[in-house]
Amino acid sequence: MNEVIVQQNEKVTDKNKYRLLALGILFDVIGTFSFAIPVLGEFSDVIWAPIAALLLKSMYKGSIGKVGGIIAFVEEALPGLDFIPTFTLTWVYTYIIKKDE
Repeated sequence: MNEVIVQQNEKVTDKNKYRLLALGILFDVIGTFSFAIPVLGEFSDVIWAPIAALLLKSMYKGSIGKVGGIIAFVEEALPGLDFIPTFTLTWVYTYIIKKDE
């Protein structure tokens, strides 16, 4: 009986993990939209930078979320860095790189 509960909890964890990945990819695509509209796009980064930072901080708890939020803010606020997939890289660090440590 306990094995079934553990397996069900693992499935929920995997579901949440891949939900975070899907949301991260979506948010990275939204952050890249500024390349589509040259002048207006960079202005949209002023609005998107703090939103992206708060989203990333709320998606990942602890120091990963705090550091990721700062990096997301800087990456979105500075012109020309929108191509960096900060949300996806944070997911890779959290669930692939850090998991191996």
